[in-house]
Amino acid sequence: MCVGLIGGMDRLKRHYLKEAERFGVDLKVFSRWETNLSKKINCLHALIVFTDKVSHMARKEAMEVARSRQIPVFMYHSSGICTLRNGLDSIINNMEGE
Repeated sequence: MCVGLIGGMDRLKRHYLKEAERFGVDLKVFSRWETNLSKKINCLHALIVFTDKVSHMARKEAMEVARSRQIPVFMYHSSGICTLRNGLDSIINNMEGE
């Protein structure tokens, strides 16, 4: 399963990746807006957005792609490791319920 993370802190990127690995999830981290962001998140199974540490441009583009591709979006105001853990847990539970 491939999940995208929009926002967060650069210094926590390796911790985000390590936590996702524990869940068996391939995590793509975009802590800021990047060129061709919409192409990079086009094939994700789910998207987590940390709204406290994200540019408006990145959030807007990610939400547009998610709506058009019917990608589930989980938004959290905090950007800590525990928040990511809760988000991944929600995604996995949501996917199992389908």
